[in-house]
Amino acid sequence: MTEATAESERAAELRGAVVDRLKEDGTIVSPGVEAAMRKVPRHLSVPEASLEDAYNTYDAVITQKDEHGNHISSVSAPQIQAMQLEQAGIRPGDNVLEIGTNGPNAAYIAELVGPTGQVTTVDIDPAPAARAEQFLNQTGYTNVNVVVADGEDGFPKNAPFDAIVVTVGAWDIPPAWVDQLKDDGRLVVPLRINGLTRTYGFLRQGDHLVATSAHVCGFVAVRGAGTHHQQSMQLPGDEGVTLRFDEGPPADPSLLAGVLDGARAETWTGVTVANQEPIGTLQMYLATHVPTYCSMSIDPEQTTGKIGPTNLGFSMVAIDGPNFGYIVVRRNTEKKNAEFGFHAFGPDGAGFVERLADIVRAWSKHHRSGDPHIAVYPAGTPDDRISGDRIINKQHSRISISWPTT
Repeated sequence: MTEATAESERAAELRGAVVDRLKEDGTIVSPGVEAAMRKVPRHLSVPEASLEDAYNTYDAVITQKDEHGNHISSVSAPQIQAMQLEQAGIRPGDNVLEIGTNGPNAAYIAELVGPTGQVTTVDIDPAPAARAEQFLNQTGYTNVNVVVADGEDGFPKNAPFDAIVVTVGAWDIPPAWVDQLKDDGRLVVPLRINGLTRTYGFLRQGDHLVATSAHVCGFVAVRGAGTHHQQSMQLPGDEGVTLRFDEGPPADPSLLAGVLDGARAETWTGVTVANQEPIGTLQMYLATHVPTYCSMSIDPEQTTGKIGPTNLGFSMVAIDGPNFGYIVVRRNTEKKNAEFGFHAFGPDGAGFVERLADIVRAWSKHHRSGDPHIAVYPAGTPDDRISGDRIINKQHSRISISWPTT
C-alpha cells in the first residue's frame, strides 16, 4: 500500500466518523447532506493541516490571519457546515450562491444541487478564492463558478437564487441578498443582533424575510462594505473594565462616572439551568429586553476590584442612565446546575438589580422552551407594517423580534 493510498483510506475513515457523530448529535438529518459530507475530501483544501485537524468535528481550520493575528479566513468546522446546509434545504437543480469561500462547502453544495443545478461562490479576498478554485479543480467540481467580489452585492449576473448561504459573520442584511432570492428562496446567514451571533435560516416572503431556524455559532467577520465594528469604551472610573456596544453606546456615558464608588447591590433569581442545557434563548432575551445592552471584559491587572463578574472575558451588561448591572452565575456541583443572578451599581442599584432579575424570571416562566420569532424588513418600512416586541434598526434593515408565550 502506498503512502498516498493509506492517507486516502485514513481520511475516508475520519470523514465517516465525523458524519456518524453529526448524525448522532442531530446536526445531520437529511440523506443529501449526509451523502455530500461522506463524499467530499475536505482535507485536500487544507494540506497544511493534519488529517485529524481537517476532520475535527467541531473545530474550524484557520487558513488566514491579519497583521494583528485576527482570524480572517477559515474552513469552517464540519458541524457548522452541516448545520447551515440543513438550514438551506438545498435541492437538486437549485441555483445557489455562497458568500465567503474556501472550497469544501461549495463542493457540498455542488453535490446537493447535482448536475442540473448551479453553484456560485464569492469571496472578497483573492487568496481564499484561489484556494477554493484549486481545491474544486483538484476534486473534480469544475462546474462551480468561483468569483472574487464583495459579497455585499451578491452576484446579480447569476440571480435569482433558490438559496444564498453566507459563511461569514454579518451585522446586517444588504438589499442584494433579498432582491436576488426567488420568492420563497432561502437565506442562511450568521447574523449579529445586539452582539449575539446566530446562524439563521430565513425564508423570503415578498419584500421581507422570516426566520425558520436559529443556532448559536461563531464565524470570522465579513469584510468589505458590510464591515461593522463594535464600539468600545472604558467604564468611567475603572480603566480595567471595557464595554463593547453593538448597537451604539448610551446617550450620555458621563452619567456612569464614579458608578463603582457606591455599594454593590446583589440578587439571585432562583432560575437555574442544567450544566449542559443551552442558554442561547436566555442570552437573546436579555440582549433584547434590558436597557442599553452591551458586553464587558475585565483586565484584572488594571481594574479596581470593585466589580466581580463570573467570566472576566465576557459578561452581559445593562445600563440605565447612571445605573450599571451585569449577570453572574453560581454553580451547584451537587445538583449539576447553575443559578443566575445580578450585580448592580448606581443611585438605584438595588432597584435596578431587581428589575434585571425579573427579566430572567419572565424568560424562565414564559419563554424558556420557545425560540423568538424574527423577521427582517427593509430599512424605511413603517412601524405599522412590522409586528413584534422589539425592533432593531440597522443600516439596511429593521429586525423584528417577538417572544411567544409558552
